[in-house]
Amino acid sequence: MSLKQFLSFKLSQKLSPQQIQLMKLIQLPTQAFEQRLKQELEENPALDTGKESEASQDNLDEFDNSDDTYDDNETIEADDINIDEYLSDDEIPEYRTQANNYSADDEEKSVPYAAGTSFTQHLINQLNTFRLSEQEEEIAYFLVGSVDESGYIRRSLSDITDDLAFTQNVYTTEEDVERVLKIVHQLDPAGVGARNLQECLSIQLHRKEQHPDVEMAIAIIDKAFEQFTKKHYKKLLQKFNIDEEQLKDAIEQIEHLNPKPGGSYAGNNKIVQHIVPDFAIKIVNGELELTLNGRNAPELHVSREYNNMLKGYKETKQKSKSQKDAVMFIKQKLDAAKWFIEAVRQRQQTLFITMSSIMHYQKEYFLTGDERNLRPMILKDIADEIEMDVSTISRVANSKYVDTPYGTKLIKEFFSESMTNDQGEEVSTREIKKILETVIEEESKKKPLTDEALSKILKEKGYPIARRTVAKYREQLDIPVARLRKEL
Repeated sequence: MSLKQFLSFKLSQKLSPQQIQLMKLIQLPTQAFEQRLKQELEENPALDTGKESEASQDNLDEFDNSDDTYDDNETIEADDINIDEYLSDDEIPEYRTQANNYSADDEEKSVPYAAGTSFTQHLINQLNTFRLSEQEEEIAYFLVGSVDESGYIRRSLSDITDDLAFTQNVYTTEEDVERVLKIVHQLDPAGVGARNLQECLSIQLHRKEQHPDVEMAIAIIDKAFEQFTKKHYKKLLQKFNIDEEQLKDAIEQIEHLNPKPGGSYAGNNKIVQHIVPDFAIKIVNGELELTLNGRNAPELHVSREYNNMLKGYKETKQKSKSQKDAVMFIKQKLDAAKWFIEAVRQRQQTLFITMSSIMHYQKEYFLTGDERNLRPMILKDIADEIEMDVSTISRVANSKYVDTPYGTKLIKEFFSESMTNDQGEEVSTREIKKILETVIEEESKKKPLTDEALSKILKEKGYPIARRTVAKYREQLDIPVARLRKEL
């Protein structure tokens, strides 16, 4: 076999740095976009924000892109740079879009933190009120440190005993650890330090004022927890020889307990999560009106100081090597600023055009707020309508919200698959889920409908779907099976 050399030609697509930058910006929600903008302003001194008095509104789209791209391996000398091109008033890039959000432009944009002590410290402060030996105190602190955010200790006593020996040099037995754990169970909120849900509920019930309903609830949790979780009410009635009214009162006591005691503590130092809508839709005189959040349209322009630097270089007759290096640096920063400004402008346009198409596609829903009016819609439908790539629509819909008259909605929730009803019309699966949810809400809780029964009801309403499909939609709606929906 002989080796041969030959030439071959092939065409391949390569994304330019500007296109990559634009795609990254489009997929960012408002708060992440603000952070990206702040980062770019810090890294590029040629980029400035705010108003610039000498700039003209008419110059918004007059940025010449003819020299934007060049080979990274190409050698560019400072003398080859056309300084006049960067100094021309016609070439001053400016990005000026008036904020059209409904809140003040100078509103507080920092992310607030909740004040107070941590959950662990809150428990330790309570431990300090108990009289404990030095070893008991070390075990108690270790147990408190093992409590998770929900208020549970998820590890076995044997593992905790081993860790105390290896990490804290505390040699003890499982019996001693369990004895100290009983002390932890006395801390607030009630139920903290439990190893499972059954123990958590039992601790809370024992802390309640004892009367027949509470005593029966304790017996159910301690002696028949499995039957209770599976809602085998007939077995409970037989086991404890009680009537339905007594069982109902006992279950009511259990239902008022907190299955996650750690979640009730308000002193956790966590970032308060805020959703900032990227768009707002209002109904004005019976017509839909779409606006883009003003935070997505910052005022950007190239710094005047860099233009002044170029003027100084042009007027200098004796040009040193350091001055030429400075001009090269300025050109790079000016190009980067120009690219970023253009990417932000295209991002704003893409977001608005895409959301406008979604709004008109789902016009009936936005006018009424009835989810049954949601049309089947996939990414390709919007992509074909505005002649953009499906990936671009996906980036716009990703993690972005729209403020509507019916609340703040995640944009990707408006997308759904379709199915054909008995009249041959295409309907959204969201519509079917809404009807399924309504049927389950109206069912008799003493005898909940099975998936088979739900399938028959939907067929009667004109939606021929199989039992397995009903089960899938029910699980997506986070609705339990019929047995677990049963009530007395």
